[in-house]
Amino acid sequence: MKIGIPQALLYYKYSPLWDGFFSGLGVEVVLSGKTDKSILNLGVKAAENEACLPLKVFYGHVLSLKDKVDGIFIPRVVSIEKDAYTCPKFLGLPDMISALDDDLPQIISCTIDRKLGLRGVVSSIFELGRYFTDDVVKIGLAVHKGFKSLRSPKPSLAHHNPLIREGRLCGLKEGLKIGLLGHPYNVFDPFINMNILDRLVGSKVEVVTIETNSVKSNIRKILPVEKELFWTYEKEVVSAALDWIDAGLVDGIVYLLSFACGPDSLVQMIIEDEAKKRGGNIPIMSIVIDEHSGSAGILTRLEAFLDMIERKKAAEAI
Repeated sequence: MKIGIPQALLYYKYSPLWDGFFSGLGVEVVLSGKTDKSILNLGVKAAENEACLPLKVFYGHVLSLKDKVDGIFIPRVVSIEKDAYTCPKFLGLPDMISALDDDLPQIISCTIDRKLGLRGVVSSIFELGRYFTDDVVKIGLAVHKGFKSLRSPKPSLAHHNPLIREGRLCGLKEGLKIGLLGHPYNVFDPFINMNILDRLVGSKVEVVTIETNSVKSNIRKILPVEKELFWTYEKEVVSAALDWIDAGLVDGIVYLLSFACGPDSLVQMIIEDEAKKRGGNIPIMSIVIDEHSGSAGILTRLEAFLDMIERKKAAEAI
């Protein structure tokens, strides 16, 4: 059986788990590849207009696999920590894709729900293995291989980015240090973000991301905000931003958020409010991306932002 995996959304976080698991089972995996214009067009045509850009892109990746595989793997990720959930789109993803009119291959899924405990998560993945084999020992070894890969020092698809792999994001002794904030499927998909990561590095700017953060955020700690967030990945973004601000780790923050994403919009307000309470000395620029965003406009705003920070630093040095 040939199974397809869309390289979008949470695959940027959990690719080692699924790569290790399916290779342990000996299942042939076909990846959808990098996002491009054709994939975006497929997704925009299939998804609801109100959907956020990363979700539309995910639709496109699924449809690009349509005639290449016997089944498409789409996990339902409900929760990865106690008393918190993932974004609603991750809860309903298998159902939304199954509802498409297109004649898609079988949608193969499993449910990741941390409220059921680690045993429940492992059990769900184990049951997923029964799609492919009745050999319980082989399934158990595949589950172990998947989690071992996930715990490796460079666990995510984000670390496949050559700028991270080659250590080119950091190490500059002089110049600006910018925190590039956002979910990995926005930060590390160059087509979605119009290559902003390379543009920053090309401007000789040292870039810090959540994945390369030298200040290790603890998303399970109680955030210094008035209300607890219920979305784990949004807590991750807020924690990283506040850690960068508190530690004075960066000269400025560029926050990539998706148009029509409710949690992203809420997080944007929280970060800006908390930054002001902490003195508001670190400039923050939010870039909202959707399928209509133009690279020229993004580049102009980015250059103006970097120029403003440089002039601010020069003035403070006098």
